[in-house]
Amino acid sequence: MHLNSILLFEKYGVGHFAAGARVLEIGPDGHPSTYRRRVAAAPACWDTLDIAADPRLTYVARGEYAFPIDDGAYDIVVSAQVIEHVRKIWVWMREVARVVRPGGLVITVNPVSWPYHAYPVDCWRAFPDGMRALYEDAGLEVLDSRFECLEVPPHFKRIPGRSIASQSKGRRFAARAFGGLGIRVECAFDTLTVGRKR
Repeated sequence: MHLNSILLFEKYGVGHFAAGARVLEIGPDGHPSTYRRRVAAAPACWDTLDIAADPRLTYVARGEYAFPIDDGAYDIVVSAQVIEHVRKIWVWMREVARVVRPGGLVITVNPVSWPYHAYPVDCWRAFPDGMRALYEDAGLEVLDSRFECLEVPPHFKRIPGRSIASQSKGRRFAARAFGGLGIRVECAFDTLTVGRKR
């Protein structure tokens, strides 16, 4: 999980979680996940799902587009750094929408500038326009969708690329020292989208 994804979630996602909510996280990066550790509200449950078997998961998907979960089971479904690894994201998004209750939320964070990384495939980079189309096709009303970099100050000249946290110490030092002077700084850009099920 890279820094910009976490910063976007903290700024625009965390406020949607309320005490007592039923949450499903798809593709957690750990147990508990980076995102679970950032939500202060006490959910009724924070279940997890992935396609690869792991005894710490609540569910293992029956396939890329088939979750063993009842319709409308969750108040919030969250995923980060997942959709780029889904071949048919329009089919997947409909399955995500199926398991959230009417009025419930779907929150996704996806990389835009991050380099190719197959796990086992790497298929998509989606800007807000693309995410709006996916959400609307799945019956979700888009409440917010933004493409941003929060890793470096906004006055820096930024080049979309890898997260600054994953770069060498020398590059990070140069970015901090010279970024404000007009030197271009490579950093991650991601799209965060929040949608409500109609």
